[in-house]
Amino acid sequence: MKENSSEENLEVLDESEEALLVEEAVEEGEEEKELTNEEYLDVTLRKAKDAARPLSVMIAMKKNAALLAMAEGLEAAEEDLLEANEEDLKDFEGDESRAAMADRLRLTPERIADMAKQIREIAKLRDPVGESQGFWQRPNGMRVGRVRVPIGVIGMIYESRPNVTADAAALCLKSGNVCVLRGGSEALHSNKAIAKVLGEAAQKSGIPDGAITFIDRPDREVVVALLKSDQYIDLIIPRGGDALMKTVTEHATIPVIKHDKGVCHVYVDSDVDLAMAQRISLNAKVQRPSTCNTMETLLVHEKIAKKFLPALAEEFVKAKVEMRGCPKTCHLVPEAQPAEAEDFGKEFLALIVAIKVVKDMDDAMSHICQFGSRHTESIVTNDYDRALRFLREVDAGAVMINASTRLNDGYEFGLGAEIGISTSRIHARGPMGLEDLTCSKYLVYGTGQIRE
Repeated sequence: MKENSSEENLEVLDESEEALLVEEAVEEGEEEKELTNEEYLDVTLRKAKDAARPLSVMIAMKKNAALLAMAEGLEAAEEDLLEANEEDLKDFEGDESRAAMADRLRLTPERIADMAKQIREIAKLRDPVGESQGFWQRPNGMRVGRVRVPIGVIGMIYESRPNVTADAAALCLKSGNVCVLRGGSEALHSNKAIAKVLGEAAQKSGIPDGAITFIDRPDREVVVALLKSDQYIDLIIPRGGDALMKTVTEHATIPVIKHDKGVCHVYVDSDVDLAMAQRISLNAKVQRPSTCNTMETLLVHEKIAKKFLPALAEEFVKAKVEMRGCPKTCHLVPEAQPAEAEDFGKEFLALIVAIKVVKDMDDAMSHICQFGSRHTESIVTNDYDRALRFLREVDAGAVMINASTRLNDGYEFGLGAEIGISTSRIHARGPMGLEDLTCSKYLVYGTGQIRE
């Protein structure tokens, strides 16, 4: 028996030594290419998990100091970040079919400054961790209450936009969560450079190593393994297209909050200020067409279509917007081309808009119910009762009256920033800010009570 016990102990020792050597290889960057994806992920996620407990109880002042250092780090590294971004953009040169993705991917000095600004805004926000959600006393004298606590380790899987790296890292840190970031391969150099700057600045400010973790292996099998790492990760937040969502849905063994595509509509009612409707429709489409809160389909009440559409079409033409319309639209707007069936319900993420003339608001709401992605929907109207009915009956993360869909955004809503715009119904919906990155736990104060 002693021999067997010794052999077992030796095997455990060997495994421990092997794990230590693998961890050292990852930390020192030596022979990293020889590590299997499983070994790489295990060591990386173990370090992230180890950072969760000390980060969860860190005081707001220390987290805010780290955030400010992270913002300064981004500004100081502008040249390096732009250089890394150029490496990613090389793959998009001359490919018009991926122009929208290239726009989301592109970094400029202004966008880097905006990332730093967002982080500073997050530092100013109230820290939700530890916030009481109320206490009450039971008949036996026991006091029960709830407080906000971090979720733990949040895995972010996202495509294209490097600013997501900065926003996610800052929001997770402020809310006491460790973030594990896995951006798309198309933005690998940009995301890796941003994460390195943020991680180093945070560590120098006393944030535990691993609190900002970036997965820099582009292999698809790493994503699949990440989605099954429920021993390390508490929540997965995917942001991207249909292919990514399908992968996450098929493989995740971890709770998921989807940040899915945005097929957003603006409905222009019969009783409306035409100038306001034109301004909102134009902004919703052209202000930044490659984003998920851009209007993809315009619905217009048939009573005002003749007055409204030709004038709006002139502005769309000036803005180089391609219009794909229903037969009534094409009759009123010669510049429009006939829409295909798949154009309604499509996320173009480009200067393309589908237009349909509807007979009334019920027709518009039926269209939204059939083709919308439950992201953002807006009505432009002067009719108070119809506006309230639209708010009540339309199902989306954000429903708006007389406002551009582009305003569905964490910063615009006063959240500082968002980790994404959730299209899920569970836990959080719409722009997810700091409070949405916490959950609650019960606190019980007893004086010796037992259950009778």
